[in-house]
Amino acid sequence: MVKNKVEPIRSRHDIQRIGEYLKSKSIRNYVIWVFGLNSGLRVSDIIGLNVEDVLNKTHIEIYEKKTGKFKKFPINNKLQRTLKGFIKNRIPTEPLFLGKHGKRLDRGEVYRFINRACKELGITVNVGTHTMRKSFGYHHYQQNKDAVILQKIFNHSSQRITLTYIGIDQDDIDISYHNFEL
Repeated sequence: MVKNKVEPIRSRHDIQRIGEYLKSKSIRNYVIWVFGLNSGLRVSDIIGLNVEDVLNKTHIEIYEKKTGKFKKFPINNKLQRTLKGFIKNRIPTEPLFLGKHGKRLDRGEVYRFINRACKELGITVNVGTHTMRKSFGYHHYQQNKDAVILQKIFNHSSQRITLTYIGIDQDDIDISYHNFEL
């Protein structure tokens, strides 16, 4: 049995509800939510960014903290619009996401605000810091049906790992069971 396996948010409506909830409570938390859903980055990479990493940029370029691999990807229109006001008049060298006492935000706080939002909204999937990354992958796959490109985006070693990571394998198993009767 897998205990508390973090899942993607499969419902676009729930993703929107979470975004609206976060926006009403904290613009910073809302921007992190949009960032995670539109980049597919791990939270450790998101909170490791500085303002200058997105300021006047069309692409984000990082070395992933977990793998050390270089990653470059375009900042899509939604993320560009969301970041624009958030970084206006900010110091380029400061952390993009500030936590308590002007220090870089930590992943524990991200975990807490995602869980709090889902609990308040009655969203019962198992959520955590990887929920944004998994939701990105799940919806990217649903839209494009391209496991190869998603595997490359996530730097996974196989398509099977990617599909399992975003919950597609479990969805297929569930559908198979629901469509079977003896």
